[in-house]
Amino acid sequence: MPMTREEVTSAIIDAKKARGLTWKAIAAEVGRHPVWTTSALLGQQSMSRNEAELAGALLGLDEACITALTECPTKGSLDSDIPTDPLIYRLHEISQVYGSTIKALIHEEFGDGIMSAIDFEVDVERVEDPSGDRVKITYNGKFLPYRKW
Repeated sequence: MPMTREEVTSAIIDAKKARGLTWKAIAAEVGRHPVWTTSALLGQQSMSRNEAELAGALLGLDEACITALTECPTKGSLDSDIPTDPLIYRLHEISQVYGSTIKALIHEEFGDGIMSAIDFEVDVERVEDPSGDRVKITYNGKFLPYRKW
């Protein structure tokens, strides 16, 4: 019986932990950005066969897991309810509090449209601060104007 995507993700997390690997180390082996690689390994992106084989060799994954990594995923597979994980909830909270502000600023700067989540990059950095290290998340998406017809 084939594995579900959730089972593949669980196998990946178990293998990562058992081998003492970091997401950055796996990404370096695959040759992709750590955010993209982590997203792919957690089931939100599809890898090329070569990328999946590199990750699979490093993690000791079987053929079923490697093949699953190459398949088109169901993106945005988190529950549609408000998230309960504190970190994911905070990201949700940020969009609730600042979403309309960001939308207004994007519209003022670019016009009527959206930021692409397809032609998109994200980066996560640690910023040292004497009062406690900070998390810096950068979203970089192509602006897509609404078209008139």
